Amino acid sequence: MTFALTSPLTGAAQTGFTSPLYTHVQDQNPSPNGKQFAVTALGGTQAGVIIHSVAAPFTIASFKPAVFRQLGKANPVTGVISNILRNVYKTNTRKGVLPLAGQAYQQMLITTTVEIPAGADLADPSNVRAAYSAHIGALSQQSAGLGDTGISGIL
Repeated sequence: MTFALTSPLTGAAQTGFTSPLYTHVQDQNPSPNGKQFAVTALGGTQAGVIIHSVAAPFTIASFKPAVFRQLGKANPVTGVISNILRNVYKTNTRKGVLPLAGQAYQQMLITTTVEIPAGADLADPSNVRAAYSAHIGALSQQSAGLGDTGISGIL
């Protein structure tokens, strides 16, 4: 996998944060088909944010399919492939958050799931890359708005 976060990671804009940075180290991923990084230090202004710990994890992990799916054979009469399987990739961010002061940390989970039809990696790599580019660009552009929505509930 070419998922290799460089440290420190520059965070996207968020209301109340100034130049957020996240220093991380590679961590043991619970799955052999993934990579995981744990945030060990913070930079910029991020009042109240804590780094990774057992009680309050702060990790970023990416997973590839355990078994890659292949494009099936076309129907010899119609030429149609009736069942196109998908290769599923995921990226998760886990962050310990307090549900109420004095309570135990609970895990917040952000998951991005990508389902690529088998064969598109060979037949249409430019459009696969464009989908990633637009998706990640939209998340980055709207980082503060999504963070505000997570706090206010207003989309």
